[in-house]
Amino acid sequence: MQNARLAIFLIAIGLTGWARAQAPASPPAAAGAVTQQPAAPASPAAGGIQSQNIFEVKPDASADPNYAKQSNGERARVQPGNNAPMWRDVGAGVTGYTSLPKSEAPEAGNLIQPFVQYPGSRLTNAGEAWRQVRNNWIIPYGGSLFLIVLLAIAIFYFSKGSIKTHGADTGRKIERFTPFERAAHWSNAIAFSILAISGLVMAFGKFFLLPFMGSTLFGWLTYVLKTAHNFAGPLFAVSLVIVFFTFLRDNWPQKGDVNWLLKGGGLLGGAEPASNRFNAGEKLIFWGGVFFLGIVVVSSGFVLDKLLPGLVYERATMQIAHMVHAVATVLMMCMFLGHIYLGTIGMQGAYKAMRSGYVDEAWAREHHAYWYEDVKAGRVPAQRSEPAPPSQTVQV
Repeated sequence: MQNARLAIFLIAIGLTGWARAQAPASPPAAAGAVTQQPAAPASPAAGGIQSQNIFEVKPDASADPNYAKQSNGERARVQPGNNAPMWRDVGAGVTGYTSLPKSEAPEAGNLIQPFVQYPGSRLTNAGEAWRQVRNNWIIPYGGSLFLIVLLAIAIFYFSKGSIKTHGADTGRKIERFTPFERAAHWSNAIAFSILAISGLVMAFGKFFLLPFMGSTLFGWLTYVLKTAHNFAGPLFAVSLVIVFFTFLRDNWPQKGDVNWLLKGGGLLGGAEPASNRFNAGEKLIFWGGVFFLGIVVVSSGFVLDKLLPGLVYERATMQIAHMVHAVATVLMMCMFLGHIYLGTIGMQGAYKAMRSGYVDEAWAREHHAYWYEDVKAGRVPAQRSEPAPPSQTVQV
């Protein structure tokens, strides 16, 4: 019933408007007749905020020659609700007002970064350029390189097997690593493992873990790993410095290094070429992975952790540091994968050397012939640390 009344009311209003439109115009007033003056327009209310109707838009507002130069306030008077000037300034990198101190937040007034072109990106704003480098290059190609190295190691292991020591052990031991050297190595290895696992999950976990774990569990996992990553980073940096200076003396180029490289360390066939305490492959890991990539990874990681004093941590600084850190860490992990393989299941007796510190004379003679000769000649001591008495108990 109410709907019917409303319909009748609307029809009546429409008919009234139509009748007024069809009525003839009023004849002009006769001479001498008094005409009624139109009422003066009401003056706007003084003071206060004036309301605007978004439908009351001047149709010729864009015809103003200064239309493109209008401020946001000027545009609002002719086109209410049009905030194009403000967003044009935002896109152009115009600095706005912020109450944050500039020393702590130098970019707080800028929402969009200026246009740049990082290697591998298009010319676009810096945030989008960083996203393109990360998503189009670092993630797919870095992940592919890591998988290729893993696959190559697996193929080599299942086709060639572990490198065995030819001949029986003699029972005579040579101290290859002192307790201090092993402690430095294991500290660095544990920190590296934490960093590598957490970094891989944070970079690639959403592709192979998130679909199975769900967002809640995966979110907690990445939060824990990110925290572990931030704490293990400084430990890795300190232990890396200790490892470098501890093993520097025996990693300088020596006799037989070139021959060892030319023969591939004997991995491709034939007997293993003679080498010193560390062969040429281990020296490449030391100088390429520990020294060069170590400097790049640690320094860029310190920037990402905001640990370098006096550095202005702008978005561009963090983006560049992230790209450098990601590329360097992928290369470091690929290099260390080969080192980890040969130090564990890839070579018989290698893991025992780092666990106990000692190797048999037969192992030393076969894998590091020049070092074995120096030990037998007395140029290098066979026992470099003070051995613990057999009856001494270890207090825990």
